[in-house]
Amino acid sequence: MKKRLMILGASYTQNPLYMTARSLGITTIAASIPGDYPGFDLADEKAYADISDPEQVLAAAGKLQIDGIATCGLDLGMRSIGHVCEALGLPGPSRSAALKASDKWEMKKALTAAGVQTARFFCIHNTEELEAAMEQLPWPVILKATDQMGGRGIIRCDTREEVLRAYPKVMEGTKRDYCLLEEFIAGELFGVEAMIRNGRMVFILPNNTEAFTGDTPTPIGHSVPLRESAVLGGQILEQTQKAVRALGLDNCPVNCDFIKKDGKVYVIELTGRSGATGLSEMTGLYYGINYYEAIVKTALGLPVEDMFTAPGTQPSVLTHTLISSVSGRVGQIRVDESLQRDPHIKDLSCNIREGDEIRKYTNGRDRIGQVILTGTDLADCEKRLAGVLAGIDIRLAE
Repeated sequence: MKKRLMILGASYTQNPLYMTARSLGITTIAASIPGDYPGFDLADEKAYADISDPEQVLAAAGKLQIDGIATCGLDLGMRSIGHVCEALGLPGPSRSAALKASDKWEMKKALTAAGVQTARFFCIHNTEELEAAMEQLPWPVILKATDQMGGRGIIRCDTREEVLRAYPKVMEGTKRDYCLLEEFIAGELFGVEAMIRNGRMVFILPNNTEAFTGDTPTPIGHSVPLRESAVLGGQILEQTQKAVRALGLDNCPVNCDFIKKDGKVYVIELTGRSGATGLSEMTGLYYGINYYEAIVKTALGLPVEDMFTAPGTQPSVLTHTLISSVSGRVGQIRVDESLQRDPHIKDLSCNIREGDEIRKYTNGRDRIGQVILTGTDLADCEKRLAGVLAGIDIRLAE
């Protein structure tokens, strides 16, 4: 009998999961609220459900007799994955692990208790707690909604006045009655993609992060190999393993954000799904595999260790999110034809069309496309990216 995989989310981000699962002969079920989402067309079956509601997803999963549940690049369904896996005895993280991976307050408590290197923080329920916390942290600080993703609900503040102005904005965008006030570590952002299966780390891939500097740095690109891997590799492995154990993640991909400063690495946050902004594609190209296949197989309890025995043929891989510095309506999109013939360019795509409204970039929802390419080393990748960007002309209508 064919295996049945429920995929949470039906947007373009999840499309590769649907296509990969179907290519493996697996029946796919798209779980999402109703809407004009491409995943519904790619899936074999549909399950209309709010993926942020664990009970709704469990009811659908039980009725449809699934063998596994997965997502990628999306935090919204993390709690539901843990709830379904534990209730139905499926491979994947537990309820407790999924909760810690989807709520920054629960996560920070677990990381701190396990001795993971992470920024100091306070949980804030009201302005009195906010005032008290500001007295105990150095400037600058960050206010964080605990249930948002993609840089949303996160504001850096340099003064007490900025904190007091930002606090109501953060609370307006969260479903929780609390947020975090956290120490801002002024270092360099980087990340780790990994996978854990039956309590063992299958692979760990540190990567450079290209950060967009807004209210707080957010990733808009990644590349491998990590520049300081030789110096920081041991510390990164240790902190990643401690963070994964602290949350209790198992049988899932892992996406972890770090900051490095003065020779020390700090865990910002992590979760039990693969990363967005081209991270899954970057991982697959680096290892010479389809990383989405590893995600699908892990969700179904199938072995994947042999897929990560050694890096593949690509010495360096780079991803970059296309963004706009202004808002407006797209009048014209032109891409140099030579770019389509370049074998080093693995993906050059826009998720906008002429006539669409675009927004000045502030977070992941404002992306307008992506570039994924390979090169002989990081410098070669960066040179090639500059050429790609020069060959893309997006003009706004007057």
